[in-house]
Amino acid sequence: MHKIQGIAVSPGVAIAEALVIDSEGFRIPRRFIARGAATEELARLDVAISAAGAEIEQHRDTVAQQLGQHYGAIFDAHLQMLRDSRLRAELIEMVRDRHYSPEYAVSRTLRRYAKVFQSLDSTFLAERATDIFDIEKRLLRHLLGQRREEVAHLSSPVIVLAHNLTPSETAGLDRKFVRGFATEVGGPGSHTAIVAEGMGIPAVVGVGSFLTDVSGGDLVILDGEEGLIILQPDEETVARYRHEAEQSRSQAARLESLNDLPTETLDGVRIELFGNIEFPAEVQQCQERQADGIGLYRTEFLYLNAETEPDEAVHFDAYSNVIRAMQGKQVCIRTLDLGADKVARLSPPEDERNPVLGLRSIRLSLRNLEMFRIQLRAILRASALGSVRIMFPLISTMMELRQARMVLTDVMEDLDESGVAFDRNMPVGMMVEVPSAVLMLDRFVEEVDFISIGTNDLIQYTLAVDRANKDVAGLYNAADPAVLRQIESSIAVARQANIPVNCCGQMSGSTVYTMLLLGLGLRQFSVPPGAMHEVKRVIRCVTIEQCQALARRVMALENAREIKSLLKEEVKRVAPELFS
Repeated sequence: MHKIQGIAVSPGVAIAEALVIDSEGFRIPRRFIARGAATEELARLDVAISAAGAEIEQHRDTVAQQLGQHYGAIFDAHLQMLRDSRLRAELIEMVRDRHYSPEYAVSRTLRRYAKVFQSLDSTFLAERATDIFDIEKRLLRHLLGQRREEVAHLSSPVIVLAHNLTPSETAGLDRKFVRGFATEVGGPGSHTAIVAEGMGIPAVVGVGSFLTDVSGGDLVILDGEEGLIILQPDEETVARYRHEAEQSRSQAARLESLNDLPTETLDGVRIELFGNIEFPAEVQQCQERQADGIGLYRTEFLYLNAETEPDEAVHFDAYSNVIRAMQGKQVCIRTLDLGADKVARLSPPEDERNPVLGLRSIRLSLRNLEMFRIQLRAILRASALGSVRIMFPLISTMMELRQARMVLTDVMEDLDESGVAFDRNMPVGMMVEVPSAVLMLDRFVEEVDFISIGTNDLIQYTLAVDRANKDVAGLYNAADPAVLRQIESSIAVARQANIPVNCCGQMSGSTVYTMLLLGLGLRQFSVPPGAMHEVKRVIRCVTIEQCQALARRVMALENAREIKSLLKEEVKRVAPELFS
């Protein structure tokens, strides 16, 4: 059994076989063979080795002819490893005596070899691990043939293990069979983490190099609460986690009783609890949990899964489905919040050395007006179907806000001239997620109808921490006093201007911060559907006076660790059942 610590980004516990997609790209469908099948399986292994050898020889001859014998020698080394008598003997022993399938034996053995090379001090020898992975992939391809099972076409539960997953790859995971995923890189608040949480898939990121320690088919436990990956767990550990998972399901069932109860504090203050959704299908969970509306409808999924840029009809269909489903409740649609590298027809900027500070979000929309106008037209048309708001992301200057509003006004005039129905009084808001916006918020509130605090970006820009970089993930901290002061200031300015203020970042969905945000004056929360019950439970356990007293204590502290410790202690005291 081997435990590896990563960063928890989406809660939940998963127990399933590993699918190592970065090396295999497919799942090894079985780990063991029947006792009497060894001869037949070893024959399959021999055929695969011969076929892989012939393939390598062909590549060697082609490369040697075109580039010279020196380059062909690389493939000679591959042939030597493939036909090594000790490797063959080990594979035979695993299949014949331990009843492993040839696929599993190949992956397990070659990964162990690769790990030995990677651990050597010599850089030259360490790089030979890549050659071993190449042989592994080649053998598995021949062994599996037509039985190769792509990650998009799974037939049984798996935990996906990868070096990295993009938001679009995460969005493409089949929730029916993917029980969780873990990646070697990444940090809290990344778009991949947000998509995972929205999909309700337990996830751990920033684990570091661990893929050589695991083979496809190995049993894995993923603890999305503590950020743990447990490889080849013993029976006692599996039993304990299965028990904990059952307890979590029981608690979730008990919290279902909150659905029909109002979201209000003990002293009767009504709090609005909205849902954050990544995909239209999530609206059903918001309805079941009696959400007050959709506080953040992310529209990035329309671009992440598309080979071509979505047209107006695609946008309109996605928005109208959610608006109709919410039956008159508020739906706040945020315009595109992606970088140029994630949009199909756009070429990534040539000098985009730091995408976090580059062409993304509202900057990208204002640079690509045709694309922006298509989305605005669809949102405006959808506004005729219900209570719709529009929100611009990553506003950092007054000029950006005014330009965005100008384009919106222009699109309104076009629709008006064409006789297309829309809500002429649709509220327009902005995300507050950049320190410059916080500092100038007294001016911004004169030109918007509402604001929403996006804590994910606010944290990274305030603390100069790339939220997707595991090497600085420890510095990404919502409890940092500098972050809390900006949240406190933003809430105060909005309330003074008498405009609604919401908080829609991951911080608002964490029960650790619920009391603090209430104490700072927040009366609207927008959280992932899966977090609604727990946040609601805390709200119903406290008074505003109690939360204000806690906020005063917190804002007097200077250390993020002390702040988080105090907040955890208080929420455990008022709602201990959430931590049992």
